Amino acid sequence: MNRPIPLVSVVVVNYNGKGFLEKCLSSLSSQSYPDIEIIFVDNGSSDGSTEYVRKEFQDVKILEIKKNLGFAKGNNIGIKVARGELIATLNNDTQVTSRWLEELVWAMKTDPDIGMCASKMLFMEKPDMIQSTGLAISRSGVCWDRGIYETDNGQYGSVEEIFGPCAGAALYRKKMLEEIGLFDEDFHAYLEDTDLAFRGRLSGWKCVYVPKAVVYHYHGGTAGFETEYTIYYANRNILWNTIKNFPFWVLMSSLPWIIGRNIAVLPYYFIKGHGKAIFRSKIDAIKGIPKMIARRSRSHVHEKDIRKFIQTWAPARQHMSKEGKLK
Repeated sequence: MNRPIPLVSVVVVNYNGKGFLEKCLSSLSSQSYPDIEIIFVDNGSSDGSTEYVRKEFQDVKILEIKKNLGFAKGNNIGIKVARGELIATLNNDTQVTSRWLEELVWAMKTDPDIGMCASKMLFMEKPDMIQSTGLAISRSGVCWDRGIYETDNGQYGSVEEIFGPCAGAALYRKKMLEEIGLFDEDFHAYLEDTDLAFRGRLSGWKCVYVPKAVVYHYHGGTAGFETEYTIYYANRNILWNTIKNFPFWVLMSSLPWIIGRNIAVLPYYFIKGHGKAIFRSKIDAIKGIPKMIARRSRSHVHEKDIRKFIQTWAPARQHMSKEGKLK
C-alpha cells in the first residue's frame, strides 16, 4: 500500500473456545497487513483458553473477565483499550485469509464517509457456501446474513454499499464509534451489530462489502444453534432493534409486520420445545420498550436513505440439523 498505514486493533472475544484459537490467532498473526494489534478478551472461560493464548501467542494482549458478560460488552472492553485508528471485530471460531485486513483497510481508505466494512464469510465446514456478505433487514425486524446458504459462484464479487457488517468479521472506523457509541451492552448478544450499523447509518456513515476480505467461520461454534441462549437473545433483540432504530414513519408503517412476526414465532418455538425461552424473550422485550424509546437517536439522514435497505420480506430460512451441521 503506497499510503499511510493506520494501526488496526483486532478484538477477539472468547468464551470457552480454546479449540478454535489456534486457527483464529495463527491466521491473524500471518496477515499481510503490517500494523496490527490483537486484543483477546476472555469472557470468563473455564477451558484454559487464556493460559493457551499466553503460552502460544505471546504478542497478543489478553484481557481476562471473571464471567461471561456477552459479545457486546466483551467487544466494548477490548475497543476501549484499543490503540488503533481502525477497529476490527472477529469471532473466535474463524480463520481469516492472509489479505483479510489489507483488503478491508484498502476499502475503508477510499472514502472518509465509510465507517464500516463487511467481509465475505464462508462456512468452515463448506468453504464453497456463503455464511455472510453483510447484514440485511426486513420491515418485521428480522435480520439475516446476506447470501447465507448460497453456493459461492461469484455472485457477490463486487465492492458495494450495503446496510451493515456482521460483527463476526467487521472493520469499524474509530472516529465513527466515538461519535455514535459502542455496542449496546443491553443487547448482550445477537443483533448488537445490527443496532450499531443502524446508528452509524442514522448518523450518515456508509458501509461497504469487501469480497476479497475472506473469512471462514464455524457457524454456531461458540453459542450453538437454536439453543435457549440464542433463541432468547435473538428474539428479544429483534423487537428492541426496531423500536430503537427504525425512523418514525418506517416504524409506524412496519408495525403490522413487526407485531405479526413477534406473534407468529411463538407456536413455532413452543412446538420445538423452546416455549419457555421464546415466551421469556417476548415478555422481556416488551418490558424493555420504554428504555429503547428513550435511546432513539435523531436521524441525520433522509428517511429514504434508511428505507432503501429495509426489505419487504425476509427470505425463507434454509434448514440446518439440530446439531448445527449443514445438511
